[in-house]
Amino acid sequence: MKNLIIPVLLLIVMSGYSQTQYIAHRGASYLAPENTVASAELGWELGADAVEIDIHLTKDTRVMVIHDNTTKRTCQGKNLTIKDSPSTLLRDLDAGSFKDEKFKGEKIPFLTEIVEMIPEGKKLVVELKSGSDVIPHLKRIFTDNPKLSQVVFISFDWDAIIQAKAEFPENACYWLSALKPGLKKRMEQAAEIGLEGVNLKQSMIDDKIIALAKELNLEVLAWTVDDPEEAKRLIDLGITQITTNRPKWLKEEVNKL
Repeated sequence: MKNLIIPVLLLIVMSGYSQTQYIAHRGASYLAPENTVASAELGWELGADAVEIDIHLTKDTRVMVIHDNTTKRTCQGKNLTIKDSPSTLLRDLDAGSFKDEKFKGEKIPFLTEIVEMIPEGKKLVVELKSGSDVIPHLKRIFTDNPKLSQVVFISFDWDAIIQAKAEFPENACYWLSALKPGLKKRMEQAAEIGLEGVNLKQSMIDDKIIALAKELNLEVLAWTVDDPEEAKRLIDLGITQITTNRPKWLKEEVNKL
C-alpha cells in the first residue's frame, strides 16, 4: 500500500497541472505585437486555451482592440486618444513595428475581426477598458453572433462588469483587481450579483483568498504570470486559469517541475 502512495499523489498533482488553462495575455504578446490579429492568431496556434484582449470605444462608436487609451506606446509614437479619434484614422496607424519590423503594417483590430477568429473549443477573454459605455455596442456586435458563447468578459470597472453580466447573463464575467483592501467586500458582492469570480494580480493570491472564494462559490483567476515557479504555487493553491504572455512556454516549464 505504501508503495502506491507516491504514484497516486504524483498523479493527483500532475492532473492539476494538466487541467490548468492558459490565457494568452493580449495574445502571444511575448512574441508578437500585443492586441493584434497576429498576436491573437499566434496565441491560439501555440495552444492557449483562451486569448485575452483589451477594448476601447472610438469616437465613431467602433469597438477596437488596444490596451492603452492612446496610441502613443504601440503605434510608432503617433499619439491619438482612442475615444476622440475616428476608427478610420486609427486604422491607418502601424500597430506592429513597435514589436519588430516583421510585423510592420499590423493594424489596430476591430473587435469583430478577433471574434471571427476564435477557434472551435477556445475562448476569447474581453477586457472592458473604456467602461460601461461600450456595453450597448457589444450588444450590437454579439446579437445573433454564434461566437458569443465563446466569449468571457473581465473589467477593473465595477459598474462595467455588472452591466456586462446583466446584458450577457450566460457569459462568464470576472471582476479584475490588483488591490487587497476592500477585496473581501467586493467578492461578497460579486457572489450576490452572480459573477463567476474574480481575476486577481498573481502576487495578491494566497490561501485566505482561495478559502473565501470557495466559501462564496467563486472562481479565482490569476494574472499575469510568466514565472513557472509562481505558476506552480498558484496551481497548488487551486488556481485553474492563468493569464500569461508566454502560454506554450509556461505550460511546458510548469510540467517539468
